[in-house]
Amino acid sequence: MSRPSRLQRQVLSLYRELLRAGRGKPGAEARVRAEFRQHACLPRSDVLRIEYLYRRGRRQLQLLRSGHATAMGAFVRPRGLTEEARCAGDLGAPPDGDEGPRSPFNGVGSPETPPNGQ
Repeated sequence: MSRPSRLQRQVLSLYRELLRAGRGKPGAEARVRAEFRQHACLPRSDVLRIEYLYRRGRRQLQLLRSGHATAMGAFVRPRGLTEEARCAGDLGAPPDGDEGPRSPFNGVGSPETPPNGQ
């Protein structure tokens, strides 16, 4: 196995620092683990994306270390978005069998109008 690159060492260091900073703050450790697992499938060659996520993680670490953060929340994952779809890079595509967000306007009058037109 090859030695980890400088960027890999920085990411692992950031992971440890985030876990330490999140100790004692409700939801922080779970959120950190979930974020890193979510992006674990990024290819090594996607350096720009990795560096962007690294910088974002550094900013979150600064926020966690400041005295103002008492807990970490998490956004709700969109329904139907699976781990495989995220790893495959289909973030913008709706999941199979779903046309994406639906508009209340279906072309038949206003949204208050029932389907039978009355």
